[in-house]
Amino acid sequence: MSFQVGDKIVHPMYGAGILDSIVQRKAGGVMRNYFIMKLPKHSMIVMIPTDNWEEIGVRPVVDQAQADSIMASIPDIEVEMTPNWNQRYRENLERLKSGDLLKVAQVIKGLTLRDAKRSLSSGERKMLHSARQILISEIVLSKSVSYESVEAELNAVLA
Repeated sequence: MSFQVGDKIVHPMYGAGILDSIVQRKAGGVMRNYFIMKLPKHSMIVMIPTDNWEEIGVRPVVDQAQADSIMASIPDIEVEMTPNWNQRYRENLERLKSGDLLKVAQVIKGLTLRDAKRSLSSGERKMLHSARQILISEIVLSKSVSYESVEAELNAVLA
């Protein structure tokens, strides 16, 4: 499987975007092809090497039914997080890198609950922000709705 210009794709660490173009660039003295993905919310561009997109974890955006299912499952997600900050951070980072939206939702729920009990460290606050952006960006592209409406829906299911 490969992607075509115009496809909606997800990078596990940046979120969902639209494949804008495929370009050739020289990096480290070697010419390589790259997918150019535009992230709509932050006007950011991500360059993804075309020869190892699978290893990175790039995949198509989930469909609308999957997006609805993930949002509906958030209240029931069980969260177990170690009290050890270092270990918790590494475990959450692995969940984000997996590219699995349910694992991303688990990070969001866990850090949101932790933040309600005691404030998060700056590292975990950034991670929570990233996880929210990753989840919301994919649901936005999947359902063709606004960022704000998905953010409000996420806040409601977390409440």
